[in-house]
Amino acid sequence: MRSDPLVSKRYDLPTIWFHWAVAILVLIQWGIAQVIDLFPAGMPRVEARSVHISLGLCLGVLLAAQILWRAKWGRVLPPADKGLLQSLAKTVHYALYALLIVMVLVGIFLVYVRGDNFFGLFSVSAFDPNNKALRDNVGELHGTIATIILILAGLHASAGLIHHYLWHDGVLRRMLPGAN
Repeated sequence: MRSDPLVSKRYDLPTIWFHWAVAILVLIQWGIAQVIDLFPAGMPRVEARSVHISLGLCLGVLLAAQILWRAKWGRVLPPADKGLLQSLAKTVHYALYALLIVMVLVGIFLVYVRGDNFFGLFSVSAFDPNNKALRDNVGELHGTIATIILILAGLHASAGLIHHYLWHDGVLRRMLPGAN
């Protein structure tokens, strides 16, 4: 059991808000992606995909704001661990940021590769309408990145729970809203 008072210090509220907003939005996006093809062809599916695209763009903006906030104004706390565990935690954090950025960019590219209709308001023409292999490959890449993000986020969450329930060191409380 650790009792380092520096470990218990909390992140600032915008950092906490960005963290949980991004996490929740990623889960919502994954859920929508799982059911888009269950919608009937036509406007129901167009609207479901339009919601997914809109939230993906929101995720991109939120992620950019989060990175800017963390770089310029966010509270920097001392590492919770030392050595290999600290290196692993830092690697997972950077990998999550990088994969989320790539995910948004690949999603935008997928809209152009596939062509899309946005809520019936306007259409984006397909980059190469006859290239089904390109559409499939970019779509598969988008899905693979999502899977990797979910795995890493699961490891990240598991580490937080281990800190909280096994090590009782206050690390999880640093990122919980309203926690002391």
